[in-house]
Amino acid sequence: MPEISLFYGIRITMNWNEHNPPHFHVRYADFEASVLILDGTIDKGYLPNRQMKMVLAWCEIHRDALMQNWELSKQSKPLGKIAPLI
Repeated sequence: MPEISLFYGIRITMNWNEHNPPHFHVRYADFEASVLILDGTIDKGYLPNRQMKMVLAWCEIHRDALMQNWELSKQSKPLGKIAPLI
C-alpha cells in the first residue's frame, strides 16, 4: 500500500482500487485501523486515544486531498503525498 503521510510514528496508506466507502489505512506500532474519509470516523480496527485524535484531526484538515487521492486510486494512478500533522 502506498504511504501518503507519516507523522509521530503514524503511517497513513491508501490502496489502489479499494472498495467503497472512501477510506485510508492507519498503522501505529502494533495497532491498525481503517478511517472513513467523509465521516472522519474509525471504520475498523483500533488506535490508542491520543493517536486516534491526531489522525482524525489530520483527516479533517486534509479531507479534500484525501478524496483526490481516493479518485486517483480508483484510476490506478500514483497517489500524492499529504503533509503530516505538525
